[in-house]
Amino acid sequence: MKERDRLIELAPIAAAPIRHHVFVCTGKSCSARDSVEGRNAFEQELTERHLLFGREAKGKNPNGSIVLTECASVGFCSIGPAVMVYPEGVWYAQVQASDVREIIEEHLLNGRVVERLALMKVPAEGEQKPRQQDAGEWEA
Repeated sequence: MKERDRLIELAPIAAAPIRHHVFVCTGKSCSARDSVEGRNAFEQELTERHLLFGREAKGKNPNGSIVLTECASVGFCSIGPAVMVYPEGVWYAQVQASDVREIIEEHLLNGRVVERLALMKVPAEGEQKPRQQDAGEWEA
């Protein structure tokens, strides 16, 4: 068996058609602001739409295009609940469960950043670029 085949057998995500990776902070500060409810809303909505990557035995889609990861901190504890979406590198702030459907519809499915929740974009090069507050657009 080839190394790549072995890797895929151990971690099927290595061959999955992933388009987005969503990180939801459920650390102490964010969970105090109901981030767990937001994470649960992401999981429920993405599962219902058959978009959430995961094992079929757990009700998820092995061919899903979105990975959802719960994490302890994304670095903006004071503005939580915080959500990061990659590969675009968009950091959303103060995300409530009621905002989840809009993020899924607009950003994950239609490629449009939800400006009212977006705090900043971190380009792939790693250089952080704050949102242009007046223009409502991202810096190039």
